[in-house]
Amino acid sequence: MLRLRSRVPSHILSSPSTSPGPPLRRLLSAAAPVLFPNPGFVVEDYLVSTCGLTRAQSIKASAKLSHLKSPAKPDAVLAFLVGLGLSGDDVAAVVAKDPKFLCSGVERTLAPVVAGLSGLGLSRSEVALLVSLAPDNFRCRPIVSKLRYCLPLFGSSENLLRAARHDASILSLRPERTAKPNIAFLQECGLSACDIAKLCGCVPRLLITNLERVREMVTLADGLGVPRGSGMFRHALQAVAFFSDKKMAATVDQLKKTLRWSDAEVRIALPKAPFVLRKPKESLQRRSEFLISEVGFEPAYIAHRPIMLCYSIEGRLRPRYYVVKFLKENGLLKRNPSYFTIFKMGEKLFVEKYICPHKEAAPYLVEDYADACRGEVPSRLMSA
Repeated sequence: MLRLRSRVPSHILSSPSTSPGPPLRRLLSAAAPVLFPNPGFVVEDYLVSTCGLTRAQSIKASAKLSHLKSPAKPDAVLAFLVGLGLSGDDVAAVVAKDPKFLCSGVERTLAPVVAGLSGLGLSRSEVALLVSLAPDNFRCRPIVSKLRYCLPLFGSSENLLRAARHDASILSLRPERTAKPNIAFLQECGLSACDIAKLCGCVPRLLITNLERVREMVTLADGLGVPRGSGMFRHALQAVAFFSDKKMAATVDQLKKTLRWSDAEVRIALPKAPFVLRKPKESLQRRSEFLISEVGFEPAYIAHRPIMLCYSIEGRLRPRYYVVKFLKENGLLKRNPSYFTIFKMGEKLFVEKYICPHKEAAPYLVEDYADACRGEVPSRLMSA
């Protein structure tokens, strides 16, 4: 442990006036660990002065550390964390999230876990990130076997950590009890390994929920009219993930009111763009008003082309609408493309077809389009 202490970065151990993180100055001491109760040791004070917690945090955390009688084990854990590369602020966050982490055995538990994760190919920074994301799972040896199972599923440690950032509870999964049965069922539904990896990356809870709940999600996705095995089925599952029947009905009802759709139009739109179910009401309202009131689309027309509801108004719909409207009204287009065609094409193609050819006839068009994409539609386009 003295070896670990010697590796503590000096910038973390500097005085509070020059360091953004907690001082951790106790770790400077090279004295032998305290093996007997220290009558001067007060957990709350230690959490504040050494770990960097606020007084309120320390009061809450100390309730779980009332058995500590000396700083020996916490000092060893702090040295270990700093040795992994965690900053003072990171250490404080870990302790506040999981005070019992300070009671972990470094040689018995933490060091073997780090060795096991390194053996799976995780870098030191990735191991440190895992500590920050789920300290309560990290201080348990089974995390190594759980990640051994998860890594091939997600395809890379980067994908796995991205999912863990979204929902750290996946690090507590039980492969045999939930993950494996759920994945087997999704495969039966026609999802490929790549589809499942992407789905679990967006909805990590799929790995830890019970199989019956996953079956309910599949039933809801079936109800949208998306065929199993199709490329859209994964998106449908993601859209209805953890919806109850009641929430599903309420969401569909909201879509009808916001987008002025009939039941038939909902049935047309959702198989094509199930992710519309996850769009906030305000977002859909703004797009609906723009597409119907400004562009002049009928609700039924939008229902047949619901992908438009997923495009950014400021970054895509409005700038392109005003540019093409300007070109049309000034006789600069040989053909009269539909606005849907304009909206769905890639950015590079749009610029090549509708911006670059008109630099001489409309010298300000490049600048005006750039301004419009930043949310500042120039008067030259607005008045067209």
